[in-house]
Amino acid sequence: MLSISTKVERIVLESAFLTEGLRRGLINLSELARQLQPQLESDLWKPVGQAAVVMALRRVAERLPQEPQHRTRPLRQGGELTTRTELTEYTYRYSDSIQECHRQLLVEAEPMRGAFVTVTRGVNEVMVICSGALTSVVESVFARERLLARQNNLSAVTLHLNPDTRRTPGIYHAILKQLAWDKVSLINMICTYTELTILLEQSQTGAAFSVLSRLALH
Repeated sequence: MLSISTKVERIVLESAFLTEGLRRGLINLSELARQLQPQLESDLWKPVGQAAVVMALRRVAERLPQEPQHRTRPLRQGGELTTRTELTEYTYRYSDSIQECHRQLLVEAEPMRGAFVTVTRGVNEVMVICSGALTSVVESVFARERLLARQNNLSAVTLHLNPDTRRTPGIYHAILKQLAWDKVSLINMICTYTELTILLEQSQTGAAFSVLSRLALH
């Protein structure tokens, strides 16, 4: 059976917010212990005292690694953020014929300078993200494929990353954590060698741009 300390540590480490809050000393341990008591008693099948939970939280906080004083800048020096609006995301079931659809889409999109399109293939699904000018093309080319989902009125913000960040553990977590702290919800994300593109609802664009701009300046 798990001990109180082990269970408390698991709960903390599973939550980026609790981990960050304890590391920075921002959380009232007594109040957090009171809120965790019902879950701990349910999971451990026994009464749990608040003092024991506070002690376990204090021990976890003491063991959390401190943030490095010198951080690698996630964005390129003087790098810019690129935004695109009026995007649509399609998700199709993978099939033997979908590769030809992909090829045809790229051929038809080539003359449309400035139009945005990206195709990502998973194990069982294929995702297509495109600008408004290409929605009719996508729907025509993939007409015989099985459409699983479609999301309209999306925006994309692309971060131009410092190449050195690819060797920095947790670099994407650091970026996404800042967005989560500001309650910015992501629809999807796309990564290349020096670019991270986040896809979100258009209503979230301003908040996301503000968060990422702060990262660029730090």
